[in-house]
Amino acid sequence: MTIRNLPKALASTRPGVQSDISPRALDRWAPDLRASVEEDAATISVLDPIGADMWGDGVTARRVAGALRSIGDREVVVNINSPGGDFFEGLAIYNLLREHRQKITVNVLGIAASAASVIAMAGDEVRIARAGFLMIHNTWIMAAGDRHSMREVADWLEPFDGTSAEIYAARSGLDAATVAGMLDRETWIGGAAAIEQGFADDYLPSDLVDSGAGDAARASLRAERKFDLMARRAGLTNSASRSILRELKSGMPGAADDVRPGAADVLQELAGLLQTAKSI
Repeated sequence: MTIRNLPKALASTRPGVQSDISPRALDRWAPDLRASVEEDAATISVLDPIGADMWGDGVTARRVAGALRSIGDREVVVNINSPGGDFFEGLAIYNLLREHRQKITVNVLGIAASAASVIAMAGDEVRIARAGFLMIHNTWIMAAGDRHSMREVADWLEPFDGTSAEIYAARSGLDAATVAGMLDRETWIGGAAAIEQGFADDYLPSDLVDSGAGDAARASLRAERKFDLMARRAGLTNSASRSILRELKSGMPGAADDVRPGAADVLQELAGLLQTAKSI
């Protein structure tokens, strides 16, 4: 880092534990938001969920490391609009940006939630849209097992929540205990509050944010992008998810034959989202 003295994050995983996206973050995410200026070789875009999904999409530490190698010893702009995702992948990306020797400017175009908010804290300068949000919370995961396993997982998670609090406190100047309380209750921090509390330094000029297509196209894109994310959670194969998407749009039943047991509740949610896309 060239300006900020930020702590290095502990980033490790545990078998049987998988990070997940907060439903509230997914609901607020507008995936059509982009930077309005053309990106150059010194720009890294974080405009998808954090971590690779079953189709190879998503923002990964490997991708960011490759981008930083290509950029070399130059200043970097990181544009963020992400609902979060794999918390541990987010910590790894934070570490990569933290260790870059030139200035990092972070632009929060829409939301930087959960793991994406940790990535944003690596910026020497953080700018946020007036209507933008940071969301911080304790590590959000999916795990399975009996009560003993759950206790072990909870104990294993505690240091990561402490690491998050340390990072946010170092960036903002707030007391670590205050930040820990904000993590406990999942806190959404709007643009003005982010600047006031030290999580960001300035507003992002409004003309640097492009909302993309028209309202109808945006709604359709949001519905289909969220479909993809929940299809992964439901355990669908790529071909099955594409088939369901096509049949839900055309109103044809019987698309869920290739779904593993226990996914019916997720598919019901998928159907509701795709109903939005159908009605446009």
